[in-house]
Amino acid sequence: MRVTGAIWALGAMSGTSLDGVDAAMVLTDGHSIAEFGPDAYRVYTDPERAVIRAAFGQWPGEAGVAEAAELVETAHAQVLSRFSGVDVVGFHGQTLAHDPAGRGTHQAGNGALLAGVLGVPVVWDFRSTDVQLGGQGAPLAPFFHHACARFAGLTAPVAFLNLGGVGNLTWVDPRVARPDDPGALMAFDTGPANAPVNDLMLARRGLAQDAGGALAASGTVDEGVVTAFLSHPYFFKMPPKSLDRNDFPGQLPAVAHLPDADAAATLVACAAAAVARGAEHFPLPVARVLVCGGGRHNAALMAQLALRLGVSVEPVEAIGLNGDMLEAQAFAYLAVRVMRGLPTSGPTTTGVRAAVGGGQISRP
Repeated sequence: MRVTGAIWALGAMSGTSLDGVDAAMVLTDGHSIAEFGPDAYRVYTDPERAVIRAAFGQWPGEAGVAEAAELVETAHAQVLSRFSGVDVVGFHGQTLAHDPAGRGTHQAGNGALLAGVLGVPVVWDFRSTDVQLGGQGAPLAPFFHHACARFAGLTAPVAFLNLGGVGNLTWVDPRVARPDDPGALMAFDTGPANAPVNDLMLARRGLAQDAGGALAASGTVDEGVVTAFLSHPYFFKMPPKSLDRNDFPGQLPAVAHLPDADAAATLVACAAAAVARGAEHFPLPVARVLVCGGGRHNAALMAQLALRLGVSVEPVEAIGLNGDMLEAQAFAYLAVRVMRGLPTSGPTTTGVRAAVGGGQISRP
């Protein structure tokens, strides 16, 4: 592998929404993005989702973890083996538990095993070093968001909003040259995003999601529930800060009295209100929020975001990016940074005391 210059990295992401595995290639030197390459998607079946869901909140060696890890490894091997011309793989794994102030962070899946299967170096376990050094271990996409803003030629502060199971915001000033320079970034998890609505749909209708936000769009928001939701202690913590998928267990009970459409509408409003509360922390205001992740396909959620943020809310496709693949691309980019000894997180993104490079490198 070349020590300098751009190389082709393949990244993979399996999020807490449990849609499936995203995989995408990026040509990068670990600083700037030269080109985006092909991508692929491998959906999880309902039985597979059930296996992973049963392991949520579990730690290595606990019930269901081995089964979930084997499934995650198999699914990743299937989709990653479709690619050719790959110099390095960035493998995030599947987050099962995240407790940075306590037991740490747990992503299921063995990168060393994948290196053997794929025959190329695999960078994995991206979050543990950051947590061990006092950081939140999340979010990790901000350094990539900074590269994306500069790739797109943006010249003013902007926010990237990822809407997966949990939402996270990255405030970026693309006028600052490097992501670890002062004033370049601020990032944090906003609160629950798609996960509560997905859980509601599964519990009430046996469906994986509210496709397009159609059910939520037909309902009426219970603003009393939203107000009560915003009283959660998390919203009074200063960033950087991060969440586990299960840190807001009261959301479904809070809408239990509502019919399906109103419950969905209210959970969507909670997700948007959490983002608006988070935006109050930005160092400088932004004129636009660029949205990636599955939540941008939820029209009701996008409408609530525009209403509560009061700025332009657009999918990242507005600046030529692929919102379905941004997180997978992020771990491709971060893999190259790890291979070249560059930091992957810093004080304003995860709260770690100094810029740090995480990740293990496993070679075939």
